[in-house]
Parts: sequence; C-alpha cells; structure tokens
Amino acid sequence: MIMDIVWLVAGLVLILAGANALTDGASAIAKRMGISELVVGLTVVAFGTSAPELVISVVSAINGNSQLAIGNVVGSNIMNILVIIGVTAMVRPITVTRSVMSLEIPMVILSSAVLLVLGNSGSIDGGGVNEVSRVSGIFLLIFFLLFMRYTFASAKQPDLSQSGSAEPRPDSAPMPVWKSALYMVLGLAALIWGGDRFVDGASGIAAGLGVSEAVIGLTIVAVGTSLPELATSVVAATKGRAGLAVGNVIGSNIFNVLMVLGVSATISPLPFGSIGNFDLLTLLTASILFYLFGWLFKERTITRIEGALLSSVYIAYVSILLARL
Repeated sequence: MIMDIVWLVAGLVLILAGANALTDGASAIAKRMGISELVVGLTVVAFGTSAPELVISVVSAINGNSQLAIGNVVGSNIMNILVIIGVTAMVRPITVTRSVMSLEIPMVILSSAVLLVLGNSGSIDGGGVNEVSRVSGIFLLIFFLLFMRYTFASAKQPDLSQSGSAEPRPDSAPMPVWKSALYMVLGLAALIWGGDRFVDGASGIAAGLGVSEAVIGLTIVAVGTSLPELATSVVAATKGRAGLAVGNVIGSNIFNVLMVLGVSATISPLPFGSIGNFDLLTLLTASILFYLFGWLFKERTITRIEGALLSSVYIAYVSILLARL
C-alpha cells in the first residue's frame, strides 16, 4: 500500500511537469508554423494526453478486461467535460469560437450518442450482448480518420481560436524548433509515464479496498488517465491559451471514443457488462451541457459559475456511483 501511494504522488508530479512542457512546446510550434492552437490541441496534444487511455484500454482488451477498457473511456470523457472544462473555467472563463460551438462540440455530443447506442446494441438487436463489436470498432476508426481529415483541413484556416480569449501578449523571440520538439517529447513522455505510475498506484489502492473492475475504470483509472488533460488545460488557460485548452478536451473525447475504443474493439470485442445507461446518459448529458453553457449567461463563454456547476455534476455522479456499491 505504501508503494502504491508513492507511485500515486510521483505520477502526479510527472503529469504536472509534463503538461507544462507540452503546452509550451505545442504553442511554440503552432506560433512558428501559423497553425491554430485549437488544431494543435485537437491533434498533437489530444493524442499525447489520450495516450494513457489508449495503452490501458488496449492492454485491457488483450487481457479480456473489457469493463476496465470501456469504463476508462466513459469515465475519462465524463471527467474531461465536467471536471476539466469546469475547473479550467473556474481558473479563467473560457471563450469558445463560433466554429467550435457549431462543429467541434457537436462532434463530442455525437460521439457520446454513438456510445449510448453501442451500449444498448444488444437490446436494439433483440436480446443480444451490449458490446462494441469488431465491426463497430472498424467503423469507429473510419470515422476517426474522417475527423482527422477535417481537422487538418481546418489547419489552413486563420487562427481565430484566441480572439477575445486571452490578454494581449507582447511579441517575443520564437522558441527554437529543436527546443519546442524536445519540450513536446519530454512532456509527452512525462505525461504517459506519470499517468501510468498514477494509475498503477491508484488501482493498487482500489483493488486492496475490494472495488469492482467497472467502478475502478469509471473512477480511479478514469481520473488518473484524465490528469494529463486536466493539467494541460489548466496550464493552457492560465497562460491565456483557451484554444489549446478547449481543443485538448474536445480532441481527447473524440480520440477516446473513435480511436481508443476503435483500436481496442478491433483487437477484441468489448462487452459493456455493468457499465450501463446511467453512465452513458451522464456522458451524453455532460456533452450537451458543454454545448448549452457556451450560449448561456455570456455567449460563447464558459463562465466561472458554469464551471462550478459542471464540477458539481461530476461530484453528484461519483457520489451516486459509490452509493450504488
């Protein structure tokens, strides 16, 4: 138990350090290449911070631990919206561009709806097993490639993601390419290894307490694998880079459903088991709230009040989940 706690703390330190390095490196490359920070967040940063989910879900699929693989994705996506967007907005209100409100966030809602349908696929088929089949996994990967095609096409558009979302910053000498790349590589390495250490420690503690695999995936593992997204988004927000913060969450959620589950289900079909409509509807509701809060109170801005409300919903979700044990 003591070593589990040590790994928990060490993993958290690595995650925070890696998030800071990754944010600086990615932003420098975006500035040098004239690419929108939103696009960098949707691709490079989202892929890097979703790496722990990918590794854990793939290994879980290979080992036959389907509930851990699916619970990891569902729980991480719930936390990404309710906690990461919530906490980030409380640190600094997030201004979201009109294109994100009309295109990217609806994609998050759609991916959540797809999970809900897959989670009831057995009932829809008439008494079958609720699972992400190999065929479904292949289709998820196809949709992922289409999303990537759209994202890289949008990289050719002007960078509007920072409009009104950050305080003016004085021009400074751009970070050398080699240094930006080094920051990103070291940051990603620290995030991935730190996330892995954190999950090992947290899972060891949870297993010692006799918690089920589904609950571990939805809570402990989901929180651990979402820490890179949380750290990266908060750091980006404090530096006035809302596009990177929002793109990180949106990209991670879409990556988790389309790529992580796609790859995992292609390796081995993933039955949902005890992960049911309560969890899937919570994810869909969170996605819809993300969209609605962008228009309430202050148009296209997630305010501190809205951020607090999102975080409160997560606390309520986890409380109900634990009460059902």
